[in-house]
Amino acid sequence: MSLGKVLHMNGGVGETSYANNSLFQQKGILRTKPLKEKVITDLYGNNQSPPTIISIADLGCSCGPNTLLMSLEIIEAIDGICRGSKYKSPEIQIFLNDLPGNDYNTLFQTLSKFQENLRIKEPSFPVCFFNGAPGSFYERLFATESIHFVNCSSSLHWLSRLPEGLEDNRGNIYITNTSHTNVLSSYYNQFQRDFSTFLQHRSVEIVSGGSMVLSLMGRKNEDPYCKESGLHFKLLADVINDLLSEGHIEEDKLYSFNIPLYTPSPSDIEKLVEEDGCFTIEYVDSFEDDWNESRKDSSVNDDGFNFMNTVRSVVEPLLLEHFNEGVIIEEIFKRYQKRIADCMAKEKTTLISLVACLKRKTK
Repeated sequence: MSLGKVLHMNGGVGETSYANNSLFQQKGILRTKPLKEKVITDLYGNNQSPPTIISIADLGCSCGPNTLLMSLEIIEAIDGICRGSKYKSPEIQIFLNDLPGNDYNTLFQTLSKFQENLRIKEPSFPVCFFNGAPGSFYERLFATESIHFVNCSSSLHWLSRLPEGLEDNRGNIYITNTSHTNVLSSYYNQFQRDFSTFLQHRSVEIVSGGSMVLSLMGRKNEDPYCKESGLHFKLLADVINDLLSEGHIEEDKLYSFNIPLYTPSPSDIEKLVEEDGCFTIEYVDSFEDDWNESRKDSSVNDDGFNFMNTVRSVVEPLLLEHFNEGVIIEEIFKRYQKRIADCMAKEKTTLISLVACLKRKTK
């Protein structure tokens, strides 16, 4: 199944929207700020003949306040390098990419306000042009050697399609300790194909010496069956199984539903980059965030509510596409919240993210 038309976050600015439930993703962007600043310094500040136009691509940008946070970091980094130096500020071209189903209306409304605030905050900032670039980053998106820097945050764990051969994963929606080894192979092989394809296309589009900063869901543990790989998906599967046993969901509906993502380990990333051969790894590490850290300033008593909405903002479109019943979806997340709260009260609950900085080898 191709996911290009159905894989997108909850749009708008409502209670269950991605825009209001992406604190983890925001932390990931802020965490990579020093890497982005180093990339810009190497690209511009340490270059005897720096480019007069710098092209930036933000892949899998989604919508909401996080989308333009990366852009602001880049603009400020370039301005900081040029201010007081002998170099003239370059023009900056930023491409905002996501799948066609992304809420581009909300994105461009946010962009208009962002540009206005930017001019008010610092009129001397470099001239900046924004462009929408809808499409899958598992395909070619840009002209040959036209991009200096690529940012891809909280996106590369998503697969281009649901892996084949998941018939043995009955009762699960992702990899668990009850999944057959064939299921693990199917997931890993699809991730391997997708990540390798991503590297191949970016190696054509990025200039010699250009860089990428990537962050994605992953795991520290080399064991792909470990809890940190997908405990929150197991809890969601438990809820759907309960609804099946009560006759609210058809068996075929549950047994044909699987989450189209893969959480790699650092060694998975290193191996695939080495095999591709076009990039060097400048940095790779893993980070841990507790589920409790999804809490926002809110009058709502948490009890798993905030983390439930974090997951909901991401997977609800997939559930609606598959089960096609709004009443059932509401019941799923009502029960899911309780499962999350019970789990958080009993054990350590974390999400793991991987961060990598890759540099295009010079020709």
